[in-house]
Parts: sequence; structure tokens; C-alpha cells
Amino acid sequence: MKKEEIVEAISKMTVADLADLVKILEEKFGVSAAAPVAVAAPAASDTQAAKEEEQTEFTPMLVSPGQMKIKVIKAIREITSLSLKDAKTLVDNTANGPVPIKEKIPKEEADDVKQKLEEAGATVEIK
Repeated sequence: MKKEEIVEAISKMTVADLADLVKILEEKFGVSAAAPVAVAAPAASDTQAAKEEEQTEFTPMLVSPGQMKIKVIKAIREITSLSLKDAKTLVDNTANGPVPIKEKIPKEEADDVKQKLEEAGATVEIK
């Protein structure tokens, strides 16, 4: 087998297959290959970055109702169709931490929810 054929075969392997190959070579020849491990780490972070870019569902979280609590309650009723009591409870629960307003919605809708609540004086973050 020629060196070029070996390189071609290695270039077609997955990261997991390469990791197994490195272990086999280390055991066979009694050496340690530190460089391939360092190369594999950025590939994992690239995969994580790709997953973050692919996010399609968002959850707007009410962090604080601000000074205009009544306006925020009205905005939440408009956005979610909750009753007055349920909307007030949702706003009051921000004292225990951020509260989801709507869950797993498209980015555009989440941005719209955030904009409406911020116009009412609330602090909102999207997760």
C-alpha cells in the first residue's frame, strides 16, 4: 500500500474512527500521539457551534416586569391569551427568576414577543 493510499483512507475516516486508529497505533508501537488529540478538540467545538447555529426553537423569558407592571400584564394577555389572573401570576413569578412566556416558538415570533414586552417596560431575554 502506498503512502498516498493510506492518507486517502485516513482522510475519509470519521473523528471517532481516527481516535480508535490512534489508540491502536499507540498500543502497537508503544508511543503517545499528543497532536491528534489537540486536533480533535477544535472539531468538537466546531460541532457545538454548528448546533447552536441550527437552533430553530426559542423561548422568550420574562426577567423583570419593570416599573409598568400593569402594561406588562396587558401585553402578556395579548401575546398568550391568558386570563388576567394567570397573566398577573406569571408576572409575579419573576420574583423567583425568569419565567417563560411562550416555549419553542420560531425566532421571528420570539423577537416579536420580546419587542412587545420591552415596549411595555419589561426586561426579556430569548433562550
